[in-house]
Amino acid sequence: MAKDAGEQAARASVWLEGKERRRRGGGQPSGLDRERITEVTVRLLDAEGLDKFSMRRLAAELNVTAMSVYWYVDTKDDLLELALDAAFCELRLPDPESGEDWREQLRALAAEYRALLVRHPWASPLVGRYLNIGPNNLAFARVVQQIIRRSGMPAYRITSAIVAVFQFVYGYGTIEGHFYTRVADTGQTPDGFYEQARRTVSEAPQTSEFLEESKDIMAARHDETVAELLDRDFTYALDLLIAGIEAMVERG
Repeated sequence: MAKDAGEQAARASVWLEGKERRRRGGGQPSGLDRERITEVTVRLLDAEGLDKFSMRRLAAELNVTAMSVYWYVDTKDDLLELALDAAFCELRLPDPESGEDWREQLRALAAEYRALLVRHPWASPLVGRYLNIGPNNLAFARVVQQIIRRSGMPAYRITSAIVAVFQFVYGYGTIEGHFYTRVADTGQTPDGFYEQARRTVSEAPQTSEFLEESKDIMAARHDETVAELLDRDFTYALDLLIAGIEAMVERG
């Protein structure tokens, strides 16, 4: 029984339902369809976050009843999966066949993914929740694979290289998104929030030893804005990963 339930959960996806989209029938509000519902869902998630999102809140935003929304999607999970793939539509994907250097294309794609996660902080918790086989996510995954192939990595190492780069980007973008969400909640600027946090930590006795050990590192970064710090660290860390791919290809 547990095995059957596990198999059913593993297969569950709005993209595997095989159902035709429902058409508006009697009593259904005009101007409402799955695309509009998904669009408003993304807007609400951006404005209020994943925790506050509900089908009732969505229905109120659409000025319809909750049951009207269920005419177009079966569950809240289906709707969140649709919203996640809709967000991936924003990614500007390079053309792997353009002849451009694979390193530059990988940098561009990593920057796009990072920006997506920062722009939509609700997306990162959903990435691991669903199968992510919507058309926009598949297009992204296909381009990633094609670019990494051009590095010269053997087939059995392709996924390892993808994991190294894009799990890093996922983690970086997720934390950065959380940071900006917290800053927005305080009403401060990112630089003002960072400076206040730095002063608070510097006055705490339990962190004095760590700060003393990190004095030269902090001094080297002192004149940069938060945005500059984040960009610098991201860019250099990504360069390290690309250099690692090159080195491993050379080693065979």
